Amino acid sequence: MIYLLSVYANYLLPIMKKYLFSHTVILVVLSCVVCLGQTPQSYKTKHVIVLVVDGPRYTETWGDSTHQYIPKMAKEISPLGVVFSNFYNDGFTYTSSGHTAICTGFKQELENSYGKQLPTYPSFFQYYLQQKKLPASSAYIITSKDKLEVLSNCMEDDYYFKYNPSTICGNKGLGSDYCDDSTTFRRVMNVLKTKQPDLLLVNFKEPDASGHDNDWPGYLKGIRDTDSLVWEIWKFIQTDTFYKDNTTLFVTNDHGRHSNGHEDGFVNHGDDCEGCRHINLFAFGPDFKKNILEKTTYVQVDITATIAALFGLKMPFSQGKVIKTLFK
Repeated sequence: MIYLLSVYANYLLPIMKKYLFSHTVILVVLSCVVCLGQTPQSYKTKHVIVLVVDGPRYTETWGDSTHQYIPKMAKEISPLGVVFSNFYNDGFTYTSSGHTAICTGFKQELENSYGKQLPTYPSFFQYYLQQKKLPASSAYIITSKDKLEVLSNCMEDDYYFKYNPSTICGNKGLGSDYCDDSTTFRRVMNVLKTKQPDLLLVNFKEPDASGHDNDWPGYLKGIRDTDSLVWEIWKFIQTDTFYKDNTTLFVTNDHGRHSNGHEDGFVNHGDDCEGCRHINLFAFGPDFKKNILEKTTYVQVDITATIAALFGLKMPFSQGKVIKTLFK
């Protein structure tokens, strides 16, 4: 192919110059010919699950060399995927904003208390359902926090109340208050078994809820408990015939918490201190490397871009970049 293009170029250049075309134009034309001959990358990933553990600090999770609060992640799961040591929320360090960055690839400050404000731009859920022409049951958002139901919709005219994924949020949807993570876990397992969605995002409210209650033992227990829930979901997708060997899993956070000695420490979050920004990311999938500690710096919106790449989605408003160092 390259040889033929070279021959054609040598033949065409004098002719084109005769008709006052520049070399630049010819190079662009030839480049376009090469582009048209390319085919999209084919990946083994058929399903993607994003698990968001709400609000732990890096210092109590992967930043703790003993990994005492995340034993399942550290000992059982991490050798089979990629752990990121420099992953950040570089946008707004609140729950609604952090989840929005992960889903839409756009950093936006949202009302954080009651779910009264929709994201501006579509999520990968809406793009997926639209571009693949699939029903709402092919994508699910299941969250302990009811306010996160806003992730299913956006303000963009062409997507407002269109291509919305299925949702199970809080007790009974937006405005119904939070539910326990154990309830969310049961819902997740039921949906995985009965609906078999291609896309799933899960929010566990702990350890954030206990942190806000100024409950240090409860905060640490929340990290341990969510570690166990991640482990159970992990085991399922490794053995289920529908998900085994074709599912990509991201485990991350929406935000961290204030660093010790800053403001009120672990109790709250919401600014640009290291504790709030430095968060976790673990990635596993049939197209990814294994047993790697990745030190390159990445941010939340890069998850979105990577999911879009895996499915060949066009997301024009995304600010992220594909995490290329993940891939084999």
